[in-house]
Amino acid sequence: MIRLEYFTPEDFSQLITWIDSPHLLMNWAGPMFNFPLTPDKLDWYLQDTNHLGESDVFIFRAVDTTTEAVVGHISLGSLSQKNSSARISRVFIAPEQRGRGLARRMLTEALRFGFEQLHLHRIDLGVYDFNEAAIRAYTRAGMHTEGCSRDILRYEGEYWSLVEMSMLDHEWRARQLAH
Repeated sequence: MIRLEYFTPEDFSQLITWIDSPHLLMNWAGPMFNFPLTPDKLDWYLQDTNHLGESDVFIFRAVDTTTEAVVGHISLGSLSQKNSSARISRVFIAPEQRGRGLARRMLTEALRFGFEQLHLHRIDLGVYDFNEAAIRAYTRAGMHTEGCSRDILRYEGEYWSLVEMSMLDHEWRARQLAH
């Protein structure tokens, strides 16, 4: 099982260790940060987050409940009260934890937070099309592919396309009843 806990400054050094190359940083955060990741940049990232009823961004560390180890990172942002929607972003599984199905479980917990605590109608995400393992994990978690924004980002002379995925509240409820 995975438990989401709010990401804090105490988690900065671990995330900085995980994100050890410019390519990995771009894959994780798009153009939001430049390499190297630093505590100052993460301090900015955390500003005004994680306050129910106030924040439009929630940033989490993912904890494996069997080992109590921090195994990943995920955020739920772009919260729109008007549209009852949000966007999952910056999903990261610790390098030594990959291949264990944690991305699906971590995403499921973020969806649970969005649909059950924030009472959202829609949650979406974007994932670069070459990240096939993530696309499989998100599909297993119940996300629906909506389309692809082709060649949306240019990185080191190569264009990256972004697959858009989403889930609606009635789809979440149906999945919960089925399990």
